[in-house]
Amino acid sequence: MSDGKRARPTGGKETSGAEEKRPFNNPFAALRDRRSELLPGPAAPEREAPRGPARAVVRLERPRRRGKEVTLVEQLELPDRELQAWLKALKGSLGCGGAVEGASLVLQGDQRKRLPSLLESRGVRRVIRG
Repeated sequence: MSDGKRARPTGGKETSGAEEKRPFNNPFAALRDRRSELLPGPAAPEREAPRGPARAVVRLERPRRRGKEVTLVEQLELPDRELQAWLKALKGSLGCGGAVEGASLVLQGDQRKRLPSLLESRGVRRVIRG
């Protein structure tokens, strides 16, 4: 009783631990035997590979950043809304900060080694390291 749970009234009957865990009334218990009679459900639709931009250029930039390194992802040619979505996903995967500047993604730190595999998994067909 010290764990904060209330004791259930049993109405004077002794119950075993197995009986206590069973649901009081299971309306689907009788249907369990008829499971083999069911028709198969619809087949799962095939997922096609994600289609992303044709190419992306990944390069490191240090000037004009007060000595801080940033990785730029350029030439994605995506609309602004998709750029924001890609940025959010890449920041979460890489564990870094970032921003959208114009038509390119700016990620904090040197991410040149880890970024190409992430871009290819998102559908970019050609990743150029610059």
